[in-house]
Amino acid sequence: MTIAGLARGAGVGVETVRYYQRRGLLETPERPSSAGHGGSVRRYGVEDVRRLRFIRSAQAAGFTLAQIEELLALDATDDRTRARELASERIAALGAKIEELEHARASLRRLAQQCGSGAAGPCPILTSFEQPDN
Repeated sequence: MTIAGLARGAGVGVETVRYYQRRGLLETPERPSSAGHGGSVRRYGVEDVRRLRFIRSAQAAGFTLAQIEELLALDATDDRTRARELASERIAALGAKIEELEHARASLRRLAQQCGSGAAGPCPILTSFEQPDN
């Protein structure tokens, strides 16, 4: 398949595929040499689609591209310890982010209640986002 077919098969854009190739996450196949035809088209296979989907799934789980590169380099049968370590790091980071988001939600909920209380004066939501002049 062409790069467009690869991108379509994995649900990404062609520029995303090229970006991953520049980062070294995806191979860039050689252009086949054809007698008398300039600009032969690179061809991709099912393994390339699988790898691209792996990258996208790992990103959706919150792994960075550097971590994904490391995951791709791991041997699925021998490197369970490192894969588990990477997953544990990700779980801890997600936990911290969840805590941060829960705190933001609680703060915004409180501000919305204050705003709806009917008290006179400026809206607490709007004033909470103002930064004092330093």
